[in-house]
Amino acid sequence: MREKTQVAVIEDNPEVRDYLKEIINEEADFECQHCYSNAEEAIVFLPRTHAQLIITDIGLPGARNGIDVVRVLKPAFDNAFLADPSKPQVQFMMYTVFEKADMIFESLRAGASGYILKSDKGIQIINALRDLRDGRSPISGSIARIVIEYFQKPPEPPIQEALLTRQESNILELLAKGLLYKEIADELTIKEGTVKQHIHHIYEKLHVQNRTEAVVIFLSKMKQRGG
Repeated sequence: MREKTQVAVIEDNPEVRDYLKEIINEEADFECQHCYSNAEEAIVFLPRTHAQLIITDIGLPGARNGIDVVRVLKPAFDNAFLADPSKPQVQFMMYTVFEKADMIFESLRAGASGYILKSDKGIQIINALRDLRDGRSPISGSIARIVIEYFQKPPEPPIQEALLTRQESNILELLAKGLLYKEIADELTIKEGTVKQHIHHIYEKLHVQNRTEAVVIFLSKMKQRGG
């Protein structure tokens, strides 16, 4: 008979923590003996357990969150496994309410192999743990869509700086400095209406809708130059 896979839970909400422990222990192939309410406890005590799968919330109380737990412990567990292959190869799965791309990618970069949501049903959580144990990377459907949409986004239009005339470039620089249309006109000794015409052309060439977007492009170009 296959030994039970040891699962540890990091979750600050006691009801959620108890729920996860209960549904895990109901399964014949899983066992959950170790639960932690914050990152600090988990970082200290998890290495002393035989946990193979770790399911962690992201939003934990204290100075560190669930991503920090993965970032600290995953390399240590990987090194221990390389030194002694008889030890479990520990895998992390995020269990959270966050559906933000930055959280998803930060978790994966830290070393998590799965990312599921607290809105997922119990059977989905158990299936995700089995996928994780079997070498797959379980991700909730809505999270998978976010990842796909992120990579399917069209690339940002290049800065068409070469298409700007010298006068338009001067006006864009003055816009970035916060000058008003009249102040730009006075600075360049031209009419305010002419400034507005130039700005309209600048927006068209840079594929932007307003002053803020144009200034952001100008500043990003300056940053690329080291200015």
